[in-house]
Amino acid sequence: MADSDALTFPPVDLAPDEELVQAVPLVPLVRDAVRLARWTGVREVTEVGLLTEEDAAAAVHDLGLEARWLRLLWIVAVNGRLIEITRAGARPGPAVRDLLEFWDGVIMDVLDRTDEGLTGSSVIDEHLTEILATIYSVRSGMPVAALASGILQAHEVGCEARPAELRRLRMTLPAELADALALLEYCGLIEPSADLVRLTRPGVWAVRRDLLREGHDAPSLHEVAGFAELGAAELIEAMLAGKASSSVATLWLERRIPEDAARELIKIAATGNAAQRGTAGTILEELGPEAEPAVREALGEPLMWRYAAAWLGVRDLEAPALSEGDGAWVAVDTLAALLYIGAAGESAGEIDMLGEDLLTLVPEMGRADHPDALAVLEMLGRHHPDVVIAKAARKTAMKVRSRHA
Repeated sequence: MADSDALTFPPVDLAPDEELVQAVPLVPLVRDAVRLARWTGVREVTEVGLLTEEDAAAAVHDLGLEARWLRLLWIVAVNGRLIEITRAGARPGPAVRDLLEFWDGVIMDVLDRTDEGLTGSSVIDEHLTEILATIYSVRSGMPVAALASGILQAHEVGCEARPAELRRLRMTLPAELADALALLEYCGLIEPSADLVRLTRPGVWAVRRDLLREGHDAPSLHEVAGFAELGAAELIEAMLAGKASSSVATLWLERRIPEDAARELIKIAATGNAAQRGTAGTILEELGPEAEPAVREALGEPLMWRYAAAWLGVRDLEAPALSEGDGAWVAVDTLAALLYIGAAGESAGEIDMLGEDLLTLVPEMGRADHPDALAVLEMLGRHHPDVVIAKAARKTAMKVRSRHA
């Protein structure tokens, strides 16, 4: 996964390992996989290592299983080594030694089945990891209606679904989602409550493991609790040093009065360098209108007022209008952060963060009253991967130097 694809999730409170170890054997899927393994005992299997049709039908009848979930149960039992497949057939596997690693494998088996039609809905299978990540992010519970709406939107945007398909999906999705949620409940991942759905404690643990495997930032509350006690300056320095991720900021804000948190951040942003300002601004973006008084005070800060105006404007609050020159100043400030964190020239993706707009911004950046304007233009001239932009930056930098000569 590319770094640009990595997502940040809020810190979660993980259940103690002892609680999880007690909960895993009670998961219906795990319980039935154990029952299936005991029922199978020593038995002949097909060439591909599956139960014969007769034995599969007998297992469903004898154990009271859902026939549609038998294949998943068999895969979980075999991959979890509850059953071993040899040349002679199936036989009992060794005892499970690490229940949490076993549980992690179970969920990997579940998620790996989406290509084969896990839930019975191709649309839900396609977006299942996104669905679980969404529920993971909302620990208080996700409304089922909102979940359905999100699936439709993801399918429309991500898969470029046509209007006719979306109309059909609006009719069929509620029933398909209900079936999928029933399966996820059977797998021990979710627990419904009225019209809400949330992850179980073992589900939180397992989904987090999957997110981490995919390269996402998904810390536990224990890992980040100490950062929440830091002052704004210490928090920003920890984030810039790579010691704390942006998910820490969410917890930091939760433990403060919004207006007070905003004033702390603005003080650093108004007196610090571009990297500190950019990090403070990112944290500020998580605050809502309740922080307005503090942000409005920042309109009087020379290095901060443009960010404050943008913050207010995005929230439909009264704010000064920003000119093209102000946009160029912010562009300089955004790129200048690379100079202070030592990333200039290290990543073409970072230096190209403004995309196609940069070519039109370069001349304006030369006129911006920003202390780092010349340094940013020189950085673009040396390191930008687009030769046209690099040439324009060198030309503009020459003009800036000549004005100050």
